Amino acid sequence: MQQRWKALVVLTAARTSLGFQVQSVGSISPVLLPDLGLDYVDLGTLIGLYFLPGIALTIPAGMFGRLFGDKRVVLTGLVLMAAGAVIMGMATGFTGLAGGRLVSGIGSVLLNVLMAKMVTDWFAGSRQIVLAMAIFINSFPVGLGLALLTLGWLAETHGWPMAMFVTSGLTVISLLMVALLYRVHPNDRAQATGQAAAKGSISSYEVLMVSVAGAIWGGLNGVLAIIFGFVPSYLVAGGLPIASVGVAAGLASWLIVASGYLGGYGAQRLGNVDTAMKVCLGAISVFLLAIPLTWPMPALFLAVAAMGLTTGIIMSLPSQVLRSENRGLGMGIFFLWLYLAQTSMPPLAGWLQERTQNTAAPLYLAAAAMLSLLPLYSVFRATVIRWPQTN
Repeated sequence: MQQRWKALVVLTAARTSLGFQVQSVGSISPVLLPDLGLDYVDLGTLIGLYFLPGIALTIPAGMFGRLFGDKRVVLTGLVLMAAGAVIMGMATGFTGLAGGRLVSGIGSVLLNVLMAKMVTDWFAGSRQIVLAMAIFINSFPVGLGLALLTLGWLAETHGWPMAMFVTSGLTVISLLMVALLYRVHPNDRAQATGQAAAKGSISSYEVLMVSVAGAIWGGLNGVLAIIFGFVPSYLVAGGLPIASVGVAAGLASWLIVASGYLGGYGAQRLGNVDTAMKVCLGAISVFLLAIPLTWPMPALFLAVAAMGLTTGIIMSLPSQVLRSENRGLGMGIFFLWLYLAQTSMPPLAGWLQERTQNTAAPLYLAAAAMLSLLPLYSVFRATVIRWPQTN
């Protein structure tokens, strides 16, 4: 096996712990809330706290990689994630849970930014980068799905602290995998001294273009957050049983994984994927509008399947504009847009639903947001073709 594929396997497996930890609080909430006397406002706060550090730390995370080395920073992130889960498992109230969640969230930012940069390093300039990114990025929903399958049962049978300790244990396994099995890429700035690694600056072209790519990625994930946050209540309001809606949501999450792998493989075989990408973005908007207008369940599955097809393509965009020495900082800028979208779009959807008293309003917002990504992608590709960046 080529070294870059070995690196991808290690990083993908390790990143599964990120999705697992994100879902941990939601999975154990039926046991956690009554045990500690918490309410749903507390639950929502704990979930949101995990993403809050991303707004402030994505760009510094990229700079840390440049100064101290990508692998070292990723290992630090995994230590923080494991420690945060232990703190939560030992907590006796909301304050301890919130502190642990913040510590884990800080570690997750380091992991998110630098691991994406590391995969980009190994596959930049290769037709296989879309497939590699599709495999890598779909480790998150895989981890989320595993948490949904296991942590609720574990919390009920052995207590919610045990579920948090298991979450920490999975992160420690990921840490050992990266520490022992991952081979440092030549573009890891640990190869240079801190002073040498800090030299050079990112160009305005790179900042602008990676911001456009980040807005596309953030928009896609913001829409996904709206779908999983508001579509279940819409379907229940339409008369579907809660159990059926839960099964549908679970199937939809695994469908994204399957279509993501399929999209990455198809992109590798086709080479030029511009037309497919534009068709998918337009189709997602149509399918989202079709949920309240026609057959909700088929339209939902088609929408998330089309979204999965685009993930590898979008994640490969930064490699087209970032020079090798600026990939860490550039990926920090890229992921900043993700955190901004994830923290702003769901509340906006909720506000819109409250103002209109229409349970379909979030879906209309999501459809409009997806449609806005089409010109963004077109501008990005047209600019890259006309003014290619020298890596």
